[in-house]
Amino acid sequence: MLLERGVTLSYETIRQWGTKFGPAYTRQLRRKRASSSDLWYLDEVVIRIQGQRCYLWQAVDQDGYILDETLQKRRNTKAAKRLLTRLLSRQGAAPERIVTDKPGSYGAAKRKVMPAVEHRSHKGLNNRAENSHLPLRNENELCKI
Repeated sequence: MLLERGVTLSYETIRQWGTKFGPAYTRQLRRKRASSSDLWYLDEVVIRIQGQRCYLWQAVDQDGYILDETLQKRRNTKAAKRLLTRLLSRQGAAPERIVTDKPGSYGAAKRKVMPAVEHRSHKGLNNRAENSHLPLRNENELCKI
């Protein structure tokens, strides 16, 4: 198209444009639009990084997309609240329902951040989030920071 308009470019220029603008373009293509009918699965997993215990908090939507991940030293209400506020700011809309496993920190954080959202807390319902952690639970593939 540029050649039809009289603009000649080298392959190197096109490659540099792809390197510069490609990641932003693919992020826009892959970005899922948030809606109020979404369902979020929240979970945390204990991992060791350089011998220290850390918690990887993860949020997954109903389609299996990882919405957000945070790495924190603690597993309390403050950490869960930080995850939920970060999710709300990034997604732009609150979900219809969140599903978690049994820790009480999720319920306390949800009451402070998203009081109108339905919360289901059951071990069996949270399989989508649990399965997204599977590569991290393999000791050979632990995340090294």
